Parts: sequence; C-alpha cells; structure tokens
Amino acid sequence: MARLLGISMNSSAAEFFTRRSVLFASAILCTLLWGSAYPAIKNGYALLNIAPDDVPSQMVFAGLRFLLAGIFLLLMARATGRPWWGMKQGQLRKITLLGLTQTTLQYIFFYIGLAFATGVKASILNATGTFFSVLLAHFIYRSDRLNYRKTIGCLTGFAGVLVVNFSGSLLSVEFSLAGEGAVVLAAFILAAASIYGKTISQKMDAMLMTAWQLAIGGAALLALGFAFGGKSGDFTFTSSLLLIYLALLSSIAFALWSILLKFNPVGMVTIFNFLVPIFGASLSALFLNESILEWKNLIALVLVCGGIYLVTKVQIR
Repeated sequence: MARLLGISMNSSAAEFFTRRSVLFASAILCTLLWGSAYPAIKNGYALLNIAPDDVPSQMVFAGLRFLLAGIFLLLMARATGRPWWGMKQGQLRKITLLGLTQTTLQYIFFYIGLAFATGVKASILNATGTFFSVLLAHFIYRSDRLNYRKTIGCLTGFAGVLVVNFSGSLLSVEFSLAGEGAVVLAAFILAAASIYGKTISQKMDAMLMTAWQLAIGGAALLALGFAFGGKSGDFTFTSSLLLIYLALLSSIAFALWSILLKFNPVGMVTIFNFLVPIFGASLSALFLNESILEWKNLIALVLVCGGIYLVTKVQIR
C-alpha cells in the first residue's frame, strides 16, 4: 500500500501518473469521509433522540464514537505488524494531553455547535481550522511564516465565514455562541492541538499516536457525559450502524491520511482539505434537506475553499 501511495520521481511516466491518481483518489476519499460526518452526526441525534441542549448525551455519543475509532485503529495497527503499545511513559503523558485537547475538548464544542447549527453552515465554519493553523504556525515556526499568498488565503477564508453568517437580507448576522461560535472554537482547538500532535508524531508511529489519543479522548468524553447525567440513547440496528460508520470513517480516514503524509509532500496532500467543506455542505443538503443553494452559502463555500487552496498550495513539479 505504501508503494502505491508514495510518489517516486524516478518512476516511469506511466507508473508516476498511476501513483498520482491513487494519491488523488485516496485524498478525495478521506475528505469525503470527513465531510460525511456532518449529516451523520445530526442524523445520530435524531435517531437517538438527543436534544440540542442535552450536552451530556452528546458527549456520550461522541465518546462512544471515538473510543471505538481508537480501538479500530489499534486493530489496524496490529494487523500491519505494529505493536499495541509502542510508546514510553513520557510519551503517554503527551498523548493523554493530546487526546484530552484534540478529541475531548474539541469535540465537546463541535458536537454542541452541530446541535445548534445546520450541517451546511457547520461544514463551512469548521474549515476555519486550516486558517487558524496557518496563523499559529507563523508565530511558532520560523520556517513557516505568513507570505502574500497565505495572507490572501486567510483573508479570503475568513471573508467566507463572515458571509455565511449574514441573514438573507444582509441587514443582520445570524450567529449564536452555542452554535456557530462553538464550531469555530472547536476549529481553533483542533488547529492548536494538531500543531502539538505534530511534535509528538516525530518520535513515534503516527497511527499508534492517533489510535491512543482517540481512545483516551473518547473514554474521557464518555466518562464526562455519564458523570453529568448523559444517556447513550435507545440504540436500534440503524443507529448502531451509524455509530459504527462514524467510528470507522475516523479510523480509516486518519490511517489513510497518515500514510499519504508519510510518503508524499505535505502540501500535495493537505491541499485536498478544500474538499471537506464542499462534501460536508453537499451531503448535508442531500441527507438533511438543508439549503446549499442560498447565495450566501454558495459564496461562502467558494471563498472558504479558495482560501484553503491558497494557503496549502505548493509548487508541484
């Protein structure tokens, strides 16, 4: 699999383009899976009768998903010859902190926000994580400063966020802290935690790191949810399949994405992130009967996707 996903510039032209096609298809699959999470989560709320203001039950739902996702990733790691553990005591503390921020804290706000905002709007707003990452990297890494292209990309992306929050008449802003505000805060937390996770991944297997941080973060969400009176809901065959799908999409997408990043230039992979809000908004419109054809949604989607493209664009030779 690694040979297929890695791109070797010494390959013959036919093999090079075949591998490039596999890269594109794999990256698109990852973004499609991540985009499908928006309508899937909102359908999960409906199937399990979780009310928008029932935060503890939302935490239980999220905890079950990510604990299962971590377990699935550990099984994948074992199937590919990796050890179950593979980390030292100091690394465990770092991964625990990563899990509590990147999974627990982030998804508390994300699941709350998605309960109060539409799937179309949430998928656009959550894309701000890319722009937050660029801004944070400017202050943390000397080799990753803002340039003209990145600055224009960030401004374009945040302009899209502003547009999507206008009312249809342009006379007021439709923005709530519990909905849109929570989604944007979740995106910022993810951006900050991802930079921390990048430093950890330099000294351990990325798949094992992701598996354990998902499992630890999911277990913390589950414990917090039950502690505050959350319920798991009445699981049926349909809702159980949906939960398994959500867990699998996280584990499969994370595993595949980590392989793509390992064997290809980072910019060549991350540029596909602009597809996540497109898939998220489109699938929300399809499965939740939400409107994507409103002028503000279409303009915001173009601006946000264009911004992501600009900040992640690299010169590919």
